[in-house]
Amino acid sequence: MSKETIGFIGVGLMGHGMAANILEKGYPLTVMGHRNREPVEDLKRRGAQEAETLAEIVEKSTIIFLCVTGSPQVEAMVRAADGLKNASRGTLIVDCSTSNPVSTILLAGELKEKGITLVDAPLGGTPQNAEAGTLQTMVGCSDEVFNRLQPILECWAAKITRFEHVGDGHKMKLINNFFAIGYGALYAEAFTLAQKAGISPKQVDEVIRNGRMDCGFYQTFTGYILEGNAESHKFSIRNALKDLLYLEALADSVGIENPLGNAAKNSLLGAVNAGRGDDYVTTLPEFIASRNDVKLKSAK
Repeated sequence: MSKETIGFIGVGLMGHGMAANILEKGYPLTVMGHRNREPVEDLKRRGAQEAETLAEIVEKSTIIFLCVTGSPQVEAMVRAADGLKNASRGTLIVDCSTSNPVSTILLAGELKEKGITLVDAPLGGTPQNAEAGTLQTMVGCSDEVFNRLQPILECWAAKITRFEHVGDGHKMKLINNFFAIGYGALYAEAFTLAQKAGISPKQVDEVIRNGRMDCGFYQTFTGYILEGNAESHKFSIRNALKDLLYLEALADSVGIENPLGNAAKNSLLGAVNAGRGDDYVTTLPEFIASRNDVKLKSAK
């Protein structure tokens, strides 16, 4: 059997490392042009081809990876007149974005009628993990599809969890991000409250670090509060808000109350409405503090 030919759309912070590792393992790769030319040019130097249109990606690929902002972008690329819906029967489209599972399931049904399989495989990890090939992914597909896809996933993922149904990977990703963003909103409010009450961020950290409430995400998130390192988690407040809006839609679709998700969402929404949407989510404590006339002394 001939080797799969891979298309990749979205070679940004996460996608560049994923695509580079696919190339490293010897798979033919075609990438879609990106507004940031540096990662595209780097991949071309490594042997990738560049496509200027979706039609070119479709023509050259048996498996197409998407690593874009969210469902509106995925829907547009699939449903465009020259879009991914025109792929050959048997093509796999793998959505590695954090997408709305309600949309994912609907798109999967539309594509199935054309003999095209949509797989959701959202990501866990950082751009550094992407470059190192050590991301985590949560995959929604059948055994047969997974057996075909697994070797390519293993190019860039160290931990792969398969779910039986399409859409379940995106559901799990939203739950994962609810943990992360919810903790982030909690940290922002807790550090602000502590500072207002006369307890410095360093004093809070002395109590929390290396105790039962310490964890990797706490250390990453507090990198800004304690050290002024906004890039300790390169994920924008706007994208975090998008994920919690998707979580809200998922909760509505299954009829569950979502009060904590909505509380975290509102913290992020306030920051976006204040013009902070493009800032990294690690700076949320600074925004929450400013809303309460507090300056976090350790933040630079």
